[in-house]
Amino acid sequence: MLEGVVPFPPEFQARYREKGYWEDKSIAQHLAEAFAANGDRMAVIDETGSLTYAELDAQSTNLALNLIDLGLKPLDRVVVQLPNIKEFATLYIALQKAGCIPIAALVTHRFAEISQFVQLSGAVASVTPGVQPEFDFPAMIRRVQAENGVLAHTIVWGDDADGFSSLEDLIRTPASSNPDRLAEIEIDPDDPTAFQLSGGTTGIPKLIPRTHNDYAFNSKEAAKATEVTRDSRMLIVPPIAHNLPLACPGLQGYLLNGASVVLSTSGRGADVFNLIQTHKVTHVIGVPALHIGWINDPAIGDYDLTSVLMIGSGGQRLQPEVRLRMRECFPNAFVQENFGMAEGTLMFVSREDSEDAQLETVGKPICPDDEVRLLGEDDQEVAFGEVGEFCVRGPYTLRGYYGVPEHNARAFTSDGFYRSGDLMRQHPSGNYMVEGRIKDLINRGGEKISAEEIENLILQHPAVKNIACVPMPDPRLGERMCAYVILHENQAFTLEELNRFLNGKEIAKFKLPERLEILDEFPVSSFGKVSKKDLVAMITTVLEKESA
Repeated sequence: MLEGVVPFPPEFQARYREKGYWEDKSIAQHLAEAFAANGDRMAVIDETGSLTYAELDAQSTNLALNLIDLGLKPLDRVVVQLPNIKEFATLYIALQKAGCIPIAALVTHRFAEISQFVQLSGAVASVTPGVQPEFDFPAMIRRVQAENGVLAHTIVWGDDADGFSSLEDLIRTPASSNPDRLAEIEIDPDDPTAFQLSGGTTGIPKLIPRTHNDYAFNSKEAAKATEVTRDSRMLIVPPIAHNLPLACPGLQGYLLNGASVVLSTSGRGADVFNLIQTHKVTHVIGVPALHIGWINDPAIGDYDLTSVLMIGSGGQRLQPEVRLRMRECFPNAFVQENFGMAEGTLMFVSREDSEDAQLETVGKPICPDDEVRLLGEDDQEVAFGEVGEFCVRGPYTLRGYYGVPEHNARAFTSDGFYRSGDLMRQHPSGNYMVEGRIKDLINRGGEKISAEEIENLILQHPAVKNIACVPMPDPRLGERMCAYVILHENQAFTLEELNRFLNGKEIAKFKLPERLEILDEFPVSSFGKVSKKDLVAMITTVLEKESA
């Protein structure tokens, strides 16, 4: 097993195998079965074209062989930073065939994040876009190379860059090796098939090792919960590297079921509606911010959306009023809320749930062996209907983040339950309701931002004496970040100045504060800590007055 991965205890491994959750196959082996059964069927469609299962199989095999010739070996980690394009699918599958481990980075990540991912994982390769109008990815990667020294192979998509291999060339150029070479690669199904990223409450996100055994089960069970059939066609609008669009059931789950995936790089209503109409999309996944934009887009009445049978929503709570309006706009669709975490456990609302449960809950876990405890501050289970921290262990929930034993000691109970930081209670139906969180995160349209990470950066500004970043309510994104600042004497500060300073720290733009409030002192709790609860209440009151 890859060093730094926390294994499941032997007795749990035995249980999950006995019950058939773990099949002891690699993701590549699972996909080989799908390729063999679905050759001429459509697999992936994007704005530039499409690939059948046979074409995707052939392209990914050719790419895998060329990556091996480039120098990649089994268990090598590869930072993947690509948008929603069919080349992402080809690359993801090629890495599975080569036994390499993709790190599911976002196109919006910048030097601070990518450098940390490389350092923590020991990644030897990266795949990024070329020079874009808004950002020079090759320049960033060259700096990461210079700093870390382990990034030996750099690959670029969509442009040429000195010293970089071209992803398009690696896909198109016939490999010199025989495809039988891939059959010689031994993959331990208990090793990671991919590294997902945590929401991160203490700086840069942690790496989440998803094993072949747990991730295949994750995708297959999620496909059942979302009623995926061989004739399903899913539209993916959120960044495909996220856990939900990649594997819940996502790209991976649809391919395992012989279904089709449509990829979009645009979330604009007219673009989305056109794709649904053109490709007869049956399943759409998104986050509430996207759904709110779509149902309020005047163009929604100009398209035939009757093919849609299921609309999934995750990332943050979907308000009942939004869900009811979505039902009107997509007349044949079941609007299905889910709760999921890149760390593992998934919950889905089902058609069998009562109307009240459908509107108010996020469902229940998809596996009978998802063991859930709602714990109070004393680490004891709370009574039914009371609020507690959602803690869980199961056949597809990690037992530890990669390479951070000190953090793991805090993030897990002594008997292996993952402390999610989410506050929940059980609905009378048995489903779960999200009531908030313990973790110090801002959930901006489904993107989780660590308040501590941004606070540590802002404190480096010479004008800032103290800082507290808190979520402020937003009708579309759910939350945005407000930075409460105490300044040193005789200092002035503006939001523009703050964000110019943070841009210099080279972080993803979605992490930038969107409001600045200056105080002389912070409210404190009875323990003498800054009371972020009071700060949230303060900014909420200000926003209510401004909108009155």
